[in-house]
Amino acid sequence: MEPLKVLVAGPVGAGKTALAKSLLGEEALTTEAKASEDLGKETTTVALDFGTLAVGPYRVHLFGVPGQERFDFMWDVLAEGALGLLFLVAGDRPHHLPEARRMLDYFLSRHPVPYLVGVTRLDLGRAWTPGEVALYLRLPEERVMGLDARKREEAFRALARLVELATGGE
Repeated sequence: MEPLKVLVAGPVGAGKTALAKSLLGEEALTTEAKASEDLGKETTTVALDFGTLAVGPYRVHLFGVPGQERFDFMWDVLAEGALGLLFLVAGDRPHHLPEARRMLDYFLSRHPVPYLVGVTRLDLGRAWTPGEVALYLRLPEERVMGLDARKREEAFRALARLVELATGGE
């Protein structure tokens, strides 16, 4: 099986660790610690999430990056050699969109790889739709999709779509 490195990034609370856990189950390596500041959740990723899984003929090495800016020194380290970026944005947190725009610009300017944006938390409160997020982030609508990171089938659908983009399947 051919290996393929995929990066999962996005602001705090967008669902990166939830996605890794839904895709990888007990095999997910996560580095969560108690949040030392008010992030709207009890724990936060402090280094990375990691695991491997098969997507078609590829062995995907999934690397989740921490969302907090104070851990941004890990972003380039983890992005090295990545062939695709799955960028998550919480649809119910429109106040995170400016930060999401900065992060996405950072990753794509330094690591220009095929990408897909997943809008999560669509079931919570008044959430921005994938179309609204695409418009705000100035992205083609076909690169933005809604997904529930907690549901394996939805997370896998997004990952499989990204693998298609990264391997020239489209």
